[in-house]
Amino acid sequence: MTEQRTAIVTGAGTGIGKSVATALLKAGWNTVFCGRRKPVLDAAIAEAGPTEARALAVACDISKASEVDDLFETVAEAFGRVDLLFNNAGMGYKSTPIDEIPIEVWNDVVSVNLTGSFLCARAAFGAMRKQKPMGGRIINNGSVSAYAPRPGSVPYTATKHAITGLTKTLALDGRPYDIACGQIDIGNALTDMAQPMTVGVPQANGSISAEAVMDVQRVADAVVHMASLPLDANVLFMTVMATKMPFVGRG
Repeated sequence: MTEQRTAIVTGAGTGIGKSVATALLKAGWNTVFCGRRKPVLDAAIAEAGPTEARALAVACDISKASEVDDLFETVAEAFGRVDLLFNNAGMGYKSTPIDEIPIEVWNDVVSVNLTGSFLCARAAFGAMRKQKPMGGRIINNGSVSAYAPRPGSVPYTATKHAITGLTKTLALDGRPYDIACGQIDIGNALTDMAQPMTVGVPQANGSISAEAVMDVQRVADAVVHMASLPLDANVLFMTVMATKMPFVGRG
């Protein structure tokens, strides 16, 4: 890697993306905060405070190929290369039986979680393959839903299982080009989106229960660790979860 490393984080305006982008920036990475709402991205950068590395806010709907292409052109002009993509942006839907899920909801979740991750990985892979020195790293946000579903979560869980296939294929196809690909599977990181878990969410046995959560900074620290490895080493899969959440075990 070059001394001036550049990272792109999608969904960087809030939650996990904001925490990871901020941590990368403070760790010395020139960091592109990507999301749909530029004012929110600007606020996230301002909140990060002064850093030696450069931050750039770029508004982008990752489900649209033309906007993703524009994003990567902007990054190339600003920094000259891409060393890291954190494919983080995603969306879910309320717990709903499959026969009551509108087709539009399915299409929206697939467009953001799967197609968006594909489009960003596609652009990053192309940039990393052609730049000199060649190579880079792609980290996908899989979620523990890549392994085990929550009740009524067909669209979200299906896309997160698909992300695992994307990760494995990129890890294989990236070998000739020094492109490493790994996946972080996150369980119950406390963000605004995860706040309901502290009150009560549906369980596999039909009950509603509060769940243990963890500080989102633990996720940021883990991604920075994965990103900091030399390209001849790769964390293929890492699960970072609240220790006492109901994941390991039955129900």
